[in-house]
Amino acid sequence: MPNGKLKTTPRTKLVRNPKRAEYDRDVVNEIIDATPLCHVSYIIDGRPYVTPTLQWREGSTIYWHGSSASRFLRQIVDQEVCMAITHFDGLVLARSAFHHSINYRSVMLFGQASKIGDAEKDQLLHSFVDNLIPGRWENLRPMSSKEAKATTVFSMPIDEGSAKVRTGPPVDDDEDYSLPIWAGVLPITQVLQPPEPDPKNPAGLEVPAHVRDFKLG
Repeated sequence: MPNGKLKTTPRTKLVRNPKRAEYDRDVVNEIIDATPLCHVSYIIDGRPYVTPTLQWREGSTIYWHGSSASRFLRQIVDQEVCMAITHFDGLVLARSAFHHSINYRSVMLFGQASKIGDAEKDQLLHSFVDNLIPGRWENLRPMSSKEAKATTVFSMPIDEGSAKVRTGPPVDDDEDYSLPIWAGVLPITQVLQPPEPDPKNPAGLEVPAHVRDFKLG
C-alpha cells in the first residue's frame, strides 16, 4: 500500500508559492474525485500535445480513455505523460491589477501510461460510466465487441505529483488596504440543471431515478 504522501521529485516540487503545495494523498484524491475532466500532455516526435479527456480513480491508480484510432494514443503506450486536473473556484479581485488571482484546486501527476488489456477493459469501462452517473451502466444496452475494440483505456499510478490550492481573499500590499477600492472574491461553482430529454426519446419515457436523483460531488 502506498504511504500517505505522493513522491516529491524536482518536477513536482513547487518553487513558486510552495505554501500552496499539498502532497497528502487524501487531498489529492479528493481533488481528483471531484471532477472527471482532465488534460493529458505528452511529447510525440519532439512536439508537445495536450488532450482533454475524462478520468476516474480506483485506489492509487488513475484511468482515462480514448479512441483506439487515435494516432496520439497509440504512441503514448508505456511513455511518460503528465495529467492535470483543475477546479476553478473563484475570481480573486484585489486592489491592484498585479494582485488579482483565482481560487483553485489543482493536481498534476507524472507517470508512465500503461494500456489496459482486453480482459480488464470491460470492467473498467463499467467503472468509468458509473463514476460519471452511478447506476447508469445497468440501464444501458450491452457494449458491443466493436465498441469495446474502438475504445482504449490507459492507467497510471498516482505516485509522483502534487496538489496546489489557493483559497481566501486577495493579498494586497499593506499600503493599499486603505484605498477606497472594493476587493474580494467572486465564488464560482458548478450547478446541475434539470435533465433535458433527447427529442428522440419514446413518448412518455420518464427520467430514470439514477438521473433524476444525481448530485454533483
